[in-house]
Amino acid sequence: MNLRQLQYFVAVAEERHFGRAARRLHMAQPPLSHQIRQLESDLGVELLHRTTRRVDLTDAGRAYLDRARGILAAVDDASEHARRVAAGATGHVTIGCVGTATYSLLPPLARRLAEELPGIDFAFRGEMLVPDQVEALRGGEIDIALLRPPVADPSLTVRVVRREPWVVALPAEHPLAQRERLRVSDLAGEAFIVHSAGRRSAMYDRVMALLREGGVAPAIRHEVGETSTLGTLVAAGLGIALAPKPITALRLDGIMYVPLAGAGSGVELAVAHLADRTDRHLERVTDLIADLTAAR
Repeated sequence: MNLRQLQYFVAVAEERHFGRAARRLHMAQPPLSHQIRQLESDLGVELLHRTTRRVDLTDAGRAYLDRARGILAAVDDASEHARRVAAGATGHVTIGCVGTATYSLLPPLARRLAEELPGIDFAFRGEMLVPDQVEALRGGEIDIALLRPPVADPSLTVRVVRREPWVVALPAEHPLAQRERLRVSDLAGEAFIVHSAGRRSAMYDRVMALLREGGVAPAIRHEVGETSTLGTLVAAGLGIALAPKPITALRLDGIMYVPLAGAGSGVELAVAHLADRTDRHLERVTDLIADLTAAR
């Protein structure tokens, strides 16, 4: 028994005529009749009652027809699913985002993924620090990370998708909040709110390096784990903070953002995944993320 015999049987059963079934199958009638007889012989039951004028199904034939249709439909469905997987049109992807990407990129990214890749099931984790993202990638908890380089892990493929300029987050009543732009040297003597050094935040190292290069010895007032907490403490007047420009998507009463001039080329944002992942749907998602970030 094979799938072709099932297809032949279904055609004859639906047409109730060998000649019409042969024309439907684009084949000659004698080999079609032979295949049906061979199928009946393999099963050990009569499926069709033949007369000179028509073909009728036996009780066994009617039962077999239902199952045969189900088998052929399942094969077609499996074939279509395999084609969709090969095309990267189906699958499951969990994306982990650093804090600023959570607010600036996650909303438009979720919308575009739903529009362009509706067959892929997406989940998101926001406000992740880079070390946590790397660990989650290696552990299979997330599939893709939007993170801040550098990442010294040979098991990961890291693709920089854009550079983001620095801004200074200030309490709205702060004297510097009315300036059009600031330099690092303008921040001397200020109390800073930073991402936690104890949790190995990549932003902590970047901010400390930026301040040292500008000749500022920062007074750290608070260390936080989430960008939302950082913004909340700034809005409460407890200090100022340095962050990539996408933090401006975090709208809070009592906070102002001022561009930071002379701060080099800004902060890199990258998309990362395990280097040995070759899934087509993963490639399509990373390409879409790169396209979206380049356009914004």
